[in-house]
Amino acid sequence: MTDNTCTQCGYEHVVIHRKYNGQRLCSSCFKDSIEKKVLKTIRKRKLVTKGDKVLVGLSGGKDSVALLNILNILKEKKIIELEALTIDEGIGGYREEGVRIAKDVAKKLNVKHHIVSFEDKYGFTLDKIMEAQKDNNDAQHACTFCGVFRRQIFNHVAKQTHANKLATGHNLDDETQSIVMNYLEGNIHNMVRIGYKTEASDKRFTQKIKPLREIPEKEVGLYVLESGYEVHFDGCPYAHESFRMEIGDFIRELNLKHPTIMYSTLNNFEKIKPAIKKEYVKSHTVPNGTCEVCGEPASQKKCKSCLFLEKINTELLNKNK
Repeated sequence: MTDNTCTQCGYEHVVIHRKYNGQRLCSSCFKDSIEKKVLKTIRKRKLVTKGDKVLVGLSGGKDSVALLNILNILKEKKIIELEALTIDEGIGGYREEGVRIAKDVAKKLNVKHHIVSFEDKYGFTLDKIMEAQKDNNDAQHACTFCGVFRRQIFNHVAKQTHANKLATGHNLDDETQSIVMNYLEGNIHNMVRIGYKTEASDKRFTQKIKPLREIPEKEVGLYVLESGYEVHFDGCPYAHESFRMEIGDFIRELNLKHPTIMYSTLNNFEKIKPAIKKEYVKSHTVPNGTCEVCGEPASQKKCKSCLFLEKINTELLNKNK
């Protein structure tokens, strides 16, 4: 058997060599292996059950397109209902392409598609927020605003569509980055929440699931290309400022010499997570309050979204009028 022979079927045209397990696969066997692995993760981790309505976060990027394509297998088998949500944060020169691709993919798969923009929902774009606070010494990172508002929109649309599961395209690289980053920052609160699915005690939050959690980022990209999809590969222009990107670069460098490092990081974290969670719960109670402004779940009088909206509308945007 040559280096260009598929270890599964013997076809002499390999598209990937998996250094972490030695496999060499042709396009067909590779795509089949990705779909089988993701569907196995869904079954093993009980991420969905028959009759679930799943709302997929569809950005138009490789991860969300791959996720929608694989979950569509379950939709076609009448196991789940499936809809997609694209959030337009208002990032000029970046988000427009993703929205276009998301529309095309949803149409191709015959999946009902929702698009919600920051502009329509809140009256401003992310670009406007960042421009308004550019001279502030205590300026918030774009990801801070974006994450809070995106989570709120996801939860709102899930309620409107009666979806009981929110599926996101977090891959193996994303998860190992989160584990390492939160460890280095000593952020136990976020660390205990890392997993295949959320386990929120507050039932007002729609459960989130991560079916791609065991798939390396490069394999997700190859999967969508081999499946014939156009995807949005450009990275968010605000992401270069983040600590997460530095962690990602470090892990990728380490992975060149140690191809199993991401899987071992994920698997070993799953082993120690119960102990971390047990100790954390002993000293932390989970707030179960309600925001006095919008009525959404909150850990204090006002939820993070309303606190940010207050700050943006009174301190940032008004100041720049």
